[in-house]
Amino acid sequence: MDSRFNRILIPLIAILMGLLVGAVMMMSIGYNPIAGYSALFGGIFGSAYNIGETLRSVTPLVFTGLAVAFAFRTGLFNIGVEGQFIIGQLTAAYIGAAWSLPPVVHALAAVVFAMITGGLWAAIAGYLKARLHIHEVITTIMLNYIALNTSNFLIRAYFHGQQENTPPIRPSASLDMPILSQMFDNARLHWGILISVLLAAAVYWLLFRTTKGYELRAVGFNSHAAEYAGMNVSRNIVTSMAVSGALAGAGGAVETLGVYGYFGIQGGFSGVGFDGIAVALIGGNHPFGVLLSALLFGGLSYGSSSMQRLEGIPTEIIRVVIALIILFVASSALVQWMIGKFRRKGQEVGRS
Repeated sequence: MDSRFNRILIPLIAILMGLLVGAVMMMSIGYNPIAGYSALFGGIFGSAYNIGETLRSVTPLVFTGLAVAFAFRTGLFNIGVEGQFIIGQLTAAYIGAAWSLPPVVHALAAVVFAMITGGLWAAIAGYLKARLHIHEVITTIMLNYIALNTSNFLIRAYFHGQQENTPPIRPSASLDMPILSQMFDNARLHWGILISVLLAAAVYWLLFRTTKGYELRAVGFNSHAAEYAGMNVSRNIVTSMAVSGALAGAGGAVETLGVYGYFGIQGGFSGVGFDGIAVALIGGNHPFGVLLSALLFGGLSYGSSSMQRLEGIPTEIIRVVIALIILFVASSALVQWMIGKFRRKGQEVGRS
């Protein structure tokens, strides 16, 4: 019970410490932290539109956070979520524009095929790890660049001549949710937010309620013991990477189908995949923890623009706050020591 309580308490303390250090930074460079944080939270909760746009910015982080967390839980470090996200975007854009299907079927087909291509892309790194023992950090980083440049080449060469974007998707492939969008003053909310929650529940069920999930976690915890117990370590490594990539691919699909309606030439990485690493760490690599940490991360990122617009505070301050939160979460031993010290002081006061 105490351990479970600490898993909840440590991230909360890390968030408070990050915000506190951020306030000190603001004061040190001449800004009012109270006004800054008021503008920040006003940018998140100040209107229905802001709340809707915050949820929209949270949605892709849930997918990438789930992708990273799933890999972590199975003993793998998937740095290639960014590339798998791009592959999902490209696949969804192609299917959304080129295929002609009934409305709901078209959108589902685009998401499913984006998951397949994202999973296959990640499985390359899994295969190299399982067969040739090449560390997945190296292969996934390299696959990010291959995904970025390959998608740019395909857009220019095949999808739309020398234009910067793929053709717009057909209305039947859109994930728009007009009713929900109107509730939030026409914010760009879409069905992707519901898909992300359903996938979080599915990942929890797979990891913690199925025999296959137990196998995947066992291989990640100790591959030698798992092999001795008769588990196919190589197959489970490839499977883990494929599932992780499929989650990232789904994120790319809903971003294309729900927000932009096309996929364009990328001058560099969007950073959504790399932000997923932070989301997974803050969420304790737990599917439901990822949902909460994505809300925090996405909210701070979206609200920081109001800090800059209203108070002139650089948005980089919030990036530093997020980095500090991650640092404090990673330094959980320090936070646990602080919790223990406060508890001992409380017990001493109680005795006296």
